[in-house]
Amino acid sequence: MITLYGINNCDTVKKAIKWLKQENINHEFFDFKKQELTPELLTGFVEKSDWSALLNKRSTTFRNLPEDIKNNLTNEALFTCVLEQPTLLKRPLLLHDGQLTLGFKPELYQEIFHTKS
Repeated sequence: MITLYGINNCDTVKKAIKWLKQENINHEFFDFKKQELTPELLTGFVEKSDWSALLNKRSTTFRNLPEDIKNNLTNEALFTCVLEQPTLLKRPLLLHDGQLTLGFKPELYQEIFHTKS
């Protein structure tokens, strides 16, 4: 099972979805705006990556966090913030064969799925 996580109006997520469709790769799309990010799902992400890679510090959501939270980014604080605001995660997140890939680059997806353009 291949699942792409993100938000539908993100340009990078749109590119990833378009690429997957063009390559006829069956996948599910999990929209953080429409589906709940559960503690179990977030735990799975953190187990496959680390916060420094998962957290999108360039996002508007991150920039709008109170300074006291940004200055005290403990694992517990991050976990709570991301559950409340999943757009703090980098997008898209691609879960495939138990692996988590962050972001989208056509050449990386080519390598993952061993496809030819």
